[in-house]
Parts: sequence; C-alpha cells; structure tokens
Amino acid sequence: MRAVDLIRRKRDGHALDADEIRAFVTGVVDGSWPDYQISALLMAIVLRGMTADEAAVLTDAMVRSGARLDFAAWGAAVVDKHSTGGVGDKVSLVLGPLAAACGVVVPMISGRGLGHTGGTLDKLEAIPGFRTRLSADEIRRSLERVGCALVGQTDDMVPADRRLYALRDVTGTVESIPLISASILSKKIAEGIKGLVLDVKVGSGAFMQTDDDARALATSIIRIAAINGVRTEAVLTAMDRPLGRAVGNAVEVIEAIETLKGRGPADTEQVCVHLTARMLVLGGVGGDHADAERRVRAAIASGEGLDRLRRIIEAQGGDAAVVDDYTRLPTPTYRVTVSAPSSGVFAPMDAGAVGRASVILGAGRDRVDADVDPSAGIELLLPPGADVTAGEAVLAVGGRDRARVDAARDQLVHAVRIVSGTPVLTPLVREVLDEASVA
Repeated sequence: MRAVDLIRRKRDGHALDADEIRAFVTGVVDGSWPDYQISALLMAIVLRGMTADEAAVLTDAMVRSGARLDFAAWGAAVVDKHSTGGVGDKVSLVLGPLAAACGVVVPMISGRGLGHTGGTLDKLEAIPGFRTRLSADEIRRSLERVGCALVGQTDDMVPADRRLYALRDVTGTVESIPLISASILSKKIAEGIKGLVLDVKVGSGAFMQTDDDARALATSIIRIAAINGVRTEAVLTAMDRPLGRAVGNAVEVIEAIETLKGRGPADTEQVCVHLTARMLVLGGVGGDHADAERRVRAAIASGEGLDRLRRIIEAQGGDAAVVDDYTRLPTPTYRVTVSAPSSGVFAPMDAGAVGRASVILGAGRDRVDADVDPSAGIELLLPPGADVTAGEAVLAVGGRDRARVDAARDQLVHAVRIVSGTPVLTPLVREVLDEASVA
C-alpha cells in the first residue's frame, strides 16, 4: 500500500486499519517511508486523532519493531511506573528501590529531561560511575540480582518510537494524546511488564496543566494498555508547585536518599509511598491499598528500601558510598541565596517559574542535545507555609557557571511570594483512574 494513500485517508478523517498502521510502522523502521511522508501522517493524526483501537494497534506495532524483554518464566510481579514529568520529580529514585524491597520486579526505562521537566537519567548520572545504558542481558542480570533496573531505552528496543519522536519534536506534532500514549506505552510494554502505575502531573510545572487534559491523557493510556493486556492505574498528582524542596540533579538524588532514610519532605514521601503501594497491589504483592502502604512505610523504617538503592547503584557501576557521603556527588562551584523581600508566610512557589529557572541554571535542557550541569540545583530552604522575616534566605541556587547561577537567581527573585495568611495547598493526589472508571 502506498504511503500517500494512508496520509489521504487519515487527512480525510478515516480510521486506519491494522494492516495500514503496521505498514506505516514498518516503513518508519526500514526507511521506506521518507521523513516528509512520516511527518505528513503524524500531522494528520494530530489534526484528525485516532480511536483507542487505532492507537492500540500503533502501540503494538511499535513494540514489535524491536526487542522485547520477557519475564513470564520468572513467575514474578513485574510492574513499572511512568511519570509525565514535573519539577522536582525524583519519585523514581525512591519508588524503584522501595517496590523492589517489597517484592515487585521493576524494569524501569526512563528518559532525559527536556525543557523545565527533569529527567530521571540525568539525576542518576549525577552519581559517579552510574551506568544508565545497559544491554538487555545486563538489565536481566540486574533484575535478578536486585529486583530493579533504572535504565535508558536500549538501542534495539522500540526503534520506531525513536525515529517518530525525533520527527515529532521538530514538526510540531508532539501534542497528540494518541501519539503520546503510544510512545509511552510502547516502551513500557517492551519492558515485559504486566502492570503500570501512571503518574500524571497536573499544573504549571507539568505538560498537562489542567485536570481535564490530564484526565484525557490518563484515560487514553489506560484504554490502550488494557487492549494490550497491561493493567494500568493513573494517579493525577499536583504540579502547581515543585515536589519536595530540591530541583536539579545531585540535589534531587540527595533528597531521594533522605526520603529513603525517613527524613525527606512530607510531600515527596507521600507521593512516593502512594504510588509504590499501587504498584504492590497491581503486582499482587500487597493486599488492599492500606496494607500496601503499611508495607512500603515499613521498608523505609527498616532501611530495606535504602539498602536496595545501594545495591542498585552497585549493580549499575555507581559509587554506592554516596548514600552515606553526599560530598561524593557533584557540588556547585558557586552558590547564592534568595532572600524574603518582607516578613510573613512563605507561599508555595510556582512550579513552572522554578522549572524555567532550573533550565537557565543548567539543571535542565532547552534542546535535546544540550548538556546538563549535574551540580546545578535549586533548594527551597523552607517549606511552604513557614513563617519568614524580611531578609531571611528562602532559596539556595548553585551551579558551576557563575553567569547561569546569577541569571537563575534573578529569575527566582521575582518568583518568591510572601503572604500574610496560611496558604491553601491543592491536594497532592487529585484523582485515581483505572479500567473500571474509564470504561
């Protein structure tokens, strides 16, 4: 079948059948479809949409375009979590070890940060020696040893997604719920998982800034995952303010470790425990959600989650001593503070504003090929709602480039708000969706 015929059919609002979608993905991978025809069909999908059945076939075809991990013979609970990205989102660094400590096998393939949303791989690579590029055999060995692998996409997994995403990024076709859903799920299904917990961030620091948009994405992914045989739950969580009190790379590693030690910010711990508990229930390891949360909190209190992180770092070539000695992590050359302009109450900071400042600082990236500064980070020295006096330091900004540090500080000065009364915080967990609720 000719590429131009498929493009015309979707342009005119028709649903593509399974053979047409598979022919498209085959053409993407083998190069028989040139970039301009792939881009034309992507734009037609953006404008005309796809049914859940179309998107499910696209997802399956993308999975089949490359290698796939298979843990069926293990008889284990293989479950993963995916976040749509946010500011200060270090959840994976806490959740992976905790879930593994509780008996879930977690083959977590993550990505790098782009724009103001941080990337799990960038944070992990702040740990000296930590390898995020593992082969499929190395991933299996890590899972056998420690129950969790925190890695990037391998070269032979879902090659269709790699080419499609590169084109979407430069052709204005990223903003399509069916394409986003297929991209996320194809990588997750290729991991060999049986269950998925989706963390959909909502607010100024997230890709989805309204509850309606977040709910639409969650519904799409749950339906497509169900067609492909993966049980999925979606949790909508707040991203109108940064999660926790650290935004960056090494600073978020430290906060993740502190959370596993039982000393992390309350909001970081709450989100991590809630999502990990849902993984346990999906994997059949926990009973109900309340029982699963008790097991997760016990893994924090006993140190089992922290010990599992040490073992994960060792298994992936990293310096596990960072767990007890934070000076082994990259440290900023320059560090400045931002002070309260008046006395009053420290209001929650806008996540989008903090995220944009982190990109200026070098903790995030404004283009795919940009490097990040592993030492760069923003620290909230006080929790939202704390009393402050005029001139008291409320933020610390650090990095290796003085010009970037000063520029980020100048941005953050305008983002600090001091109010007279107790600020009202939106709930961290806004809504939970599953197959029954979106049927």
